[in-house]
Amino acid sequence: MDHDLEIFPLLSFVLYHSDPASHAPPSQIAQIREDDSLSPDDAAKEVQVYATVVKLEEVHEGYEKKLRELEEELGKVYASAVESLNGGDEVNEEVVAVLKEVEDGGVVERIDLSDRQLKLLPDAIVKIVGLVSLNLSRNDLKFLPDAISGFEKLEELDLSSNYLASLPDSIGLLLNLRILNVTGNKLTSLPESITQCRSLVELDASFNNLTSLPANIGYGLLNLEKLSIQLNKIRFFPNSICEMRSLRYLDAHMNEIHGLPIAIGRLTSLEVMNLSSNFSDLTELPDTISDLSNLRELDLSNNQIRVLPDSFFRLEKLEKLNLDQNPLEFPPQEMVNESAEAVREFMRKIWEEMLEEEQVRSLVEAESHQGGATGWLSWGSSIVTNLFSGGGAAKNPKDSFLDKQL
Repeated sequence: MDHDLEIFPLLSFVLYHSDPASHAPPSQIAQIREDDSLSPDDAAKEVQVYATVVKLEEVHEGYEKKLRELEEELGKVYASAVESLNGGDEVNEEVVAVLKEVEDGGVVERIDLSDRQLKLLPDAIVKIVGLVSLNLSRNDLKFLPDAISGFEKLEELDLSSNYLASLPDSIGLLLNLRILNVTGNKLTSLPESITQCRSLVELDASFNNLTSLPANIGYGLLNLEKLSIQLNKIRFFPNSICEMRSLRYLDAHMNEIHGLPIAIGRLTSLEVMNLSSNFSDLTELPDTISDLSNLRELDLSNNQIRVLPDSFFRLEKLEKLNLDQNPLEFPPQEMVNESAEAVREFMRKIWEEMLEEEQVRSLVEAESHQGGATGWLSWGSSIVTNLFSGGGAAKNPKDSFLDKQL
């Protein structure tokens, strides 16, 4: 029997990577070798081919076993998905009722599936394109499908108190989303695509593991009015946050904030800012904080601030100021304990005194240098004055009028 193993690459591979004796029954091998019609070479090839076939059968059986195991695992996943989808008869009945209403031509705009132990978002819900409000809070969700982008009209999405470690990039396609609540999850970051949700008015990402915010968050969320990011691990604000001209409420307490951007004063709509309990990380404030012309409440408690900016008095609308638990040196603590107005007036008085002292110092320096370094300036100014007034001769550099001006 002539066997050309070159035309059987798979058989050849298995053949040369296996021991024939280990895959074929000894009796069968002996029978082949004792066949008088075969030459020794043909008998050897026959044994090898037979062993190869046996080996392939073993591989096939192995694959079948693996497939059975995978089918069992998929069965478990499916059972879990069905259980989470149903969440008991109550959830199942509610989903069925909603779908029935949609099929009957009804318009479903709001669905509340909070506190139902859901582990997966029901696929049927994603198909309700007219949905305006969806509450999935207090469930066991660990991820959201990309199909969430199908909620084209969605305005309110509550995902609070779940186990989400990330949000899908497709969330940026929710162009009508106005309120997003993802507090109480396991998020370490927000997708950059969230900056495309330009209709967002409120964003609550508190009580997560965020270490930063999207770099362009301020350039995209221009309509954002309320930003809650407390109880995270954020160290710095991106500079773009200063472009949120509509922002009225900013809560960043219990983070690791090291400082505020220099341009923070651009947030002229800001009314409430809470930077408390950043502990040893927050040690100073930029002078530009005084440009927050509409700021009414400022909480800086439990930090390491020692001095308030000199221009602090310019916060004319400031009504509530909390500086507790700071090693404050200026203004004095007794002034801080009175009221925000008392602090503001104290800082104003100090500022005016500083201006007066600076003016006096400038006058003294000018008078002391009239005959010296500033004499040539007076003399030069006198010549220029004469030239433009038509005078021909230069006056004495000790011109009385110029001296008064200096």
